[in-house]
Amino acid sequence: MRVIAGVAKGRALKAVPGSNTRPTTDKVKEAIFSMIGPYFEGGTALDLFAGTGGLGIEAWSRGVERVIFVDKEKISLDIIRQNVKTAGAESAAEIYRNDADRAVKALAKRDIAFSLVFLDPPYRMTAMDEVMAELAEKGMLESGATIVVEHDAAHRYPEQLEGFEQLKQAKYGDTAVTIYRYIGIDDSDRSETDDNEQ
Repeated sequence: MRVIAGVAKGRALKAVPGSNTRPTTDKVKEAIFSMIGPYFEGGTALDLFAGTGGLGIEAWSRGVERVIFVDKEKISLDIIRQNVKTAGAESAAEIYRNDADRAVKALAKRDIAFSLVFLDPPYRMTAMDEVMAELAEKGMLESGATIVVEHDAAHRYPEQLEGFEQLKQAKYGDTAVTIYRYIGIDDSDRSETDDNEQ
């Protein structure tokens, strides 16, 4: 694994030992960033099931200003710290050991809005649409934010999600990537609906 492009291009990243963590392959990572970037002008990214931190580090290398990495496994946190250091991204990174639900609740209290979110959980977890809804509900997404969900190719996420539009879905072997843009819920649409119902 390596950083593919940007300021840290070519830096080698470590994988988490064992078979519990499935890092995004360079091929899939390259495909993701060609779909959502390839480069960024600032903004804050959330790498919620960070694993090795490869997606968040790639985003930083390509121009994202700050990245928050979250993983609940201590061994992953150690690898993320090493990889962040290898990439030279220490000043731009916050790294937390937590599960996704608790992390979202804790981050919501800080009034952070993300322009880019990576959701790459273990494949048995298929409720990333619920995580997206919670991020939106708590005001944690900038208008136009990009959400990248990496998941088992056998699972399909819905095209229609309130507040989101699906931009793309692609399969790479047993891995699939579904990309959404946060469009928000227009209050004027909501009030018009209320008026029509009266």
